Amino acid sequence: MDNVIRLALQKSGRLSDDSRKLIKECGIKFNNGMGKLKSSATNFPIEFLFLRDDDIPGYVADGVADIGIVGENVLLEAKPDVELSKRLGFSKCRLSLAIPKEKEYSDASYFEGKRVATSYPEILKDYFKSKGVNASIHEISGSVEIAPGIGLADGVCDIVSSGSTLFTNGLKEVEEVIKSEAVMIANKGLSAEKRKLLEQILFRIDTVLSARNYKYILLNAPNESIEEIKAYLPGVNSPTVMPLAKEGWSSLHSVIQEDRFWEVIEKIKAAGAEGVLVLPIEKMIQ
Repeated sequence: MDNVIRLALQKSGRLSDDSRKLIKECGIKFNNGMGKLKSSATNFPIEFLFLRDDDIPGYVADGVADIGIVGENVLLEAKPDVELSKRLGFSKCRLSLAIPKEKEYSDASYFEGKRVATSYPEILKDYFKSKGVNASIHEISGSVEIAPGIGLADGVCDIVSSGSTLFTNGLKEVEEVIKSEAVMIANKGLSAEKRKLLEQILFRIDTVLSARNYKYILLNAPNESIEEIKAYLPGVNSPTVMPLAKEGWSSLHSVIQEDRFWEVIEKIKAAGAEGVLVLPIEKMIQ
């Protein structure tokens, strides 16, 4: 089946939802009804396998799936022999150490000789080794946060998004072990045909993700302000400038990075821009 590439996705959860949304934004149509274990696209040679997140690295390494989308934390814990093809920038979180909030904390040496509960023993072992700390690591699955409260451990190492779960269980975050996000992984032995399909998928993903980081902006400005405004709106290459019917005025069209949006808007308004219109970009090919 070298003419079809198999993509492993998490079968449920936030990462699954984000992954399915990304694939559909790439123009690939498939039935993603919950409960299905397999699905095929109707307009691209790709088959989907819906798996437990912990199983995805191994399935890709063994060639059962050709590629997969998985949390970087799961990848680092499993340590499979796979290729990291792309960081995807969504489903971000961090793996952190936490202790009872009433305890005093200075640095990682706090954990010397202490018991730490986690679902990520390999990552934590590597972290403590890098810090020269000898701690007792207890591997447990699920409800890691309750371990200190029932006397099982002195601290925990777990995935943190907002920190509310830690707070609810009387814990405070004290050290970030790793940052994590969704990543695309691939089997190292892909055939030339499947490698080409992977490249096509990555191109589409790049197009979608680039668009998310930019806004399309249109504005009117007096001609004497154009050079100043252009300095704030470099665009992909440079802004498009078109004369208006109103003498002495022009329209500028450009793109701006999402994280610079408010900074740029304030500057161009001060320079004389009027009638500013900002639009989302669906796809962006650079």
